[in-house]
Amino acid sequence: MVVFTVMVMNKAGSLLFVQDYADIPKLPANERIMLASTFHGLSAIAGQLSPGSDNSGIQLLESDTFKFQSFMSLTGMNFLVMASLDQTGVEQLLRKLYTLYADYVLKNPFYSLDMPIRCARFDKKLADLVKVSETSAVWRQVESRDE
Repeated sequence: MVVFTVMVMNKAGSLLFVQDYADIPKLPANERIMLASTFHGLSAIAGQLSPGSDNSGIQLLESDTFKFQSFMSLTGMNFLVMASLDQTGVEQLLRKLYTLYADYVLKNPFYSLDMPIRCARFDKKLADLVKVSETSAVWRQVESRDE
């Protein structure tokens, strides 16, 4: 169980934060920006086409090798996690990521909205959160095997 990448986008689709947590091939900065803006555009179209009242767009995208899960806040901020298919608890990770964003980025007096996130405390707390998420996912899988 591995969390590969965490991304944060604003409501306009601009990539504000990206951090890799696994040893995967690194995409160049321009390709990361294109990936984020493409996901934002597709998610916005999917949200408009969805027949239900929840128009938050794409929430989960799965491939053969990874899953891409997102959480959109009420303010339009989009939090994305790319993880392995067997990673559990990604929804909880996204909600805690939003809490960390509110606590360490928005309450930072030196941060300006819609600017790239450069906050050492946020980076450290997020790294700790990812590590705990991966560890607790392993324990959940071991417990389910024992039952």
